[in-house]
Amino acid sequence: MTRVLIVTGGGRGIGAAIAREAGREGFKVCVNYSRAQNEAEAIAAELRSQGNDAIALQADVSDEEEVEAMFRNVEESFGPVTALVNNAGILHQRPVADMTLDDFNRTMAVNLQGAFLCARAAVRRMSTKSGGSGGVVVNISSISARTGGGSGGVVYAASKGALDSFTIGLAKEVAQEGIRVCAVRPGITETEIFNDGPGLEEVKSKVGDMVPMGRIGQPAEIAALAVWLCSPAASYVTGSLFDVSGGR
Repeated sequence: MTRVLIVTGGGRGIGAAIAREAGREGFKVCVNYSRAQNEAEAIAAELRSQGNDAIALQADVSDEEEVEAMFRNVEESFGPVTALVNNAGILHQRPVADMTLDDFNRTMAVNLQGAFLCARAAVRRMSTKSGGSGGVVVNISSISARTGGGSGGVVYAASKGALDSFTIGLAKEVAQEGIRVCAVRPGITETEIFNDGPGLEEVKSKVGDMVPMGRIGQPAEIAALAVWLCSPAASYVTGSLFDVSGGR
């Protein structure tokens, strides 16, 4: 069976690493982006240069119509979607007292509503009850769902906590429809998400006090697990939350 993956927010960081790993594992890959067009197209071009089928598609995951259009475009290009990685996410690094309602709403729109819209589109197509052949949804959550995120990360953590609950509930809901649903919860990982806040270098300087392994994670370390979960090797795994956090 042809394996077709959509990775949202696939142009940078963890999403880009997942796209690369999926290409190596033989998936046809849709690299979704909202604004990082150049980066996403570069990842898709890199995959094609290695003999893989890949496209970059723009869609704001919080927009229902754009999500549906993305899925239709992928189906037209590659066939039915068999795996979805909900990776798109944003972080407004501000204390609750300084957080605007617009920032709160946008965080929830991308991190939670976006995952819902993409998962819904995937389930409607994958479900064996609807004539589909099954599939996998992997949500990229965060260790902050368990830790609370600390000062400046509370709203982000709340969005990821809700995503964890969504993962567990959806896994049970579609378990008999040929669909598996899991979440990967990265710890502090070297990505661009820290650009809106203290900056990556400051985060790195403090990591020794927070992470038992004493180092920051790399996107490829998250990607390896996410793509494994999309593979037949994980065929009996669903409803599980996996921490990749250096022991934090």
